[in-house]
Amino acid sequence: MSLPRVVSLFSGAGGLDLGYQEAGFSLVLAVDRSEWAIKTHRRNFVGITSIAADLMELQPEGVIDALADVLTDGEAIGVIGGPPCQGFSRANPAALASDPRNQLPILYLEIVEALQAKYDVQFVLFENVLGIKDVKHEIAFSAILSKFKDLGFNERVDEYCALDFGVPQNRNRVIISAFKTAEAEAAFAPTKLPRDGLDVRAAIGGLPEPTFFARGLSPTDISFHPNHWTMRPVSARFRNPERAPKGARSFRRLAWDRPSPTVAYGHREIHVHPQGHRRLSIYEAMRLQGFPTSFVLEGPLSAQVEQVSNAVPPPLAQALARATIRALESKSAGTGEARELSDEE
Repeated sequence: MSLPRVVSLFSGAGGLDLGYQEAGFSLVLAVDRSEWAIKTHRRNFVGITSIAADLMELQPEGVIDALADVLTDGEAIGVIGGPPCQGFSRANPAALASDPRNQLPILYLEIVEALQAKYDVQFVLFENVLGIKDVKHEIAFSAILSKFKDLGFNERVDEYCALDFGVPQNRNRVIISAFKTAEAEAAFAPTKLPRDGLDVRAAIGGLPEPTFFARGLSPTDISFHPNHWTMRPVSARFRNPERAPKGARSFRRLAWDRPSPTVAYGHREIHVHPQGHRRLSIYEAMRLQGFPTSFVLEGPLSAQVEQVSNAVPPPLAQALARATIRALESKSAGTGEARELSDEE
């Protein structure tokens, strides 16, 4: 069975894209409003059309135009992405049901609808925070599910924790997977892995000290890995880490023998290294997200913080991609099109 080619919307740096690519899918287009995220995408995904654009301005017509020279009419595709979640996030106490960002999931599906008119959209994968299912967002969430049905998809809503897919991080997310057939929808089941040994020490223990941010710092000045840098510790709490209060959001210290809490940082909220003497480096956060060592984030420190925080952990993404393949194969069973897929592939 030949796999559908993939269109990525709200792609960010490409954590979800990387998982699908590593599972064997061919990525043809990525769109995100962040210029730095798209620079990252272009660096790590060579030969793929990556566009820095606000989808609210680009609209479905703009996505169709971007694909005109990449796909042929009627070609089989899949659509993946995670519309910005700040309006739904439980970490945002000021989140309101009326937040305009809550309209982005519907825009995502309106783009899918436009793609259906020109291509064979075989699956859609939608990622978001748990808060999207909260009671205060019930109307918005119901509208999302209704739109899936209106488009003729069989959708399911699942919650997954990154810890179950080889990622040393307690990160929970909602995944809506949608397929053209009920058989494919029922067959979507990502394979979970044991949680043994998934802790901070296994991910970042033994790394050298990072480079501290300074004005005029060049990427060539950052040793070991281009993203192994962090803010210079200035708080007195870093000088006396054992006396510092633990658990505060702005000074949340990791434990060596436990998984990391969710890698989702605000301004000066990067988690504190287990030794308590500094905050994590961007590269350490990337390791906690499951990014390969070859992956590099572009941009200033603040842009890299945003990119690593918003990313889908690539190992989770790869499990979702493999489950997508098995789901698509289920509808081909008996037609001679199915192929064997092992968990090691």
